[in-house]
Amino acid sequence: MAKEQLEVLHALDVAKTQWYHFTAIIISGMGFFTDAYDLFCISLVTKLLGRIYYHVDGAAKPGSLPPNVSAAVNGVALIGTLAGQLFFGWLGDKLGRKRVYGLTLMLMVLCSVCSGLSFGHDAKAVISTLCFFRFWLGFGIGGDYPLSATIMSEYASKKTRGAFIAAVFAMQGFGILGGGIFAIIMSTVFEAKFSAPAYQVDPIASTIPQADYLWRIILMVGALPAALTYYWRMKMPETARYTALVAKNAKQAASDMSKVLQVDLEAETQKIEKLDDGKPANSFGLFSSEFLRRHGLHLLGTASTWFLLDIAFYSQNLFQKDIFSAIGWIPPAKTMNAVQEVYRIARAQTLIALCSTVPGYWFTVAFIDKIGRFTIQLMGFFFMTVFMFAIAIPYKHWTHSENRIGFVVMYSFTFFFANFGPNATTFVVPAEIFPARFRSTCHGISAASGKLGAIIGAFGFLYLAQNQDKAKADAGYPAGIGVRNSLLVLGVVNFLGLLFTFLVPESKGKSLEEMSGENEVEEEEQEQ
Repeated sequence: MAKEQLEVLHALDVAKTQWYHFTAIIISGMGFFTDAYDLFCISLVTKLLGRIYYHVDGAAKPGSLPPNVSAAVNGVALIGTLAGQLFFGWLGDKLGRKRVYGLTLMLMVLCSVCSGLSFGHDAKAVISTLCFFRFWLGFGIGGDYPLSATIMSEYASKKTRGAFIAAVFAMQGFGILGGGIFAIIMSTVFEAKFSAPAYQVDPIASTIPQADYLWRIILMVGALPAALTYYWRMKMPETARYTALVAKNAKQAASDMSKVLQVDLEAETQKIEKLDDGKPANSFGLFSSEFLRRHGLHLLGTASTWFLLDIAFYSQNLFQKDIFSAIGWIPPAKTMNAVQEVYRIARAQTLIALCSTVPGYWFTVAFIDKIGRFTIQLMGFFFMTVFMFAIAIPYKHWTHSENRIGFVVMYSFTFFFANFGPNATTFVVPAEIFPARFRSTCHGISAASGKLGAIIGAFGFLYLAQNQDKAKADAGYPAGIGVRNSLLVLGVVNFLGLLFTFLVPESKGKSLEEMSGENEVEEEEQEQ
């Protein structure tokens, strides 16, 4: 084999960090900021929805969403995201990254606004409308995963590619933070303007009529950051790797990147034809025997590690409520009015994001191109396993009030190493190791596997973690295996993630074509 690389791609690989790198991070990153805001802001308002639409006269506690309604409201966006990752991942390889990129953004803007609107005023109409638009919102968000990662990987240089893709993903932390801060501001404004007694003082008056506007405003504001970046997203040129290697338009690729890099680049039409026709294996299809021989284990590795990571990552709601109530961040619901409860939940989510989620992401950005993806992912899964077992095995010890601060520290470390670990690397690696014509599709498949894990983590474990005694389980839930046993299962899940990491190759410092074998041409073809 001889290896040839197009001048335009080599220029991208060795380019020094320039302004266009930062604009690409901001444009792609604001999409991820919006994704995280929209996906996680629902957890800020579900308690409020329960109080408004599921109030029971004479009940000792405020109204709450029934288990099936709660699962639908929280889970429908995850199902939409899974579908969007597969569909837009495939479409990004068929039509081009840029063309599809604007479509996902418009869908997110439209459905963010619509999810705050509803047809009718009764619980059934409101929840049905909310679920419908949250599904399509998730569908748009799903497209952002493969497209943002692929665009960033195809724009970046070899030396900084990992950090730039991880920086796009790290905007997710700021999205969670942004949602929490905005909910704190809005609930403070509503509390100051419309004061109300606690539920135990006056159940009816504790939920002010204006509270119905609060949750709608929080959901609808998610449209703003996405709308603000639409113009810039449309101005981005198509990536040179798609234009040259998939669309086979050497002239356009050289022209686009000459403007971006501000250097003169030659259109190498003959070299593209050689790369395309000189090696029959380079025209293999997705899931062909040749693809499976070259990349089958890689795809299994990226999909399985993302799947296992998200089971653990999204199951955090198992013990989040224990932590929040244990350290007094969220007092019993009956001691607050509806708006105060939104404030307390938002404050708790913001503090967790600030102390654990955001720092973890940026540690990955700082170190991914120094110590590599493989090492960070292995280390992350290892420490997640250690801390999960350290919480699970002596679980009774952590439930005693004097040990609860230690419990919070262990919890924070578990999710710090998820973010300074596989939560970031599982997003980065699929955008680097597959051929250009399958890159977006394979990233979409890997991401969709992750969302399947998220659905299992968020809802499977909600049922699994219920008390083994049905009388002590939460209202509406059957008996489960208990929190301690659920945590032991999650420890095993993390350990399996560590093992499957060995299927994923290291891509640090290598060009995308080197990883995928796209710059390989048969020797005899060159000699002819």
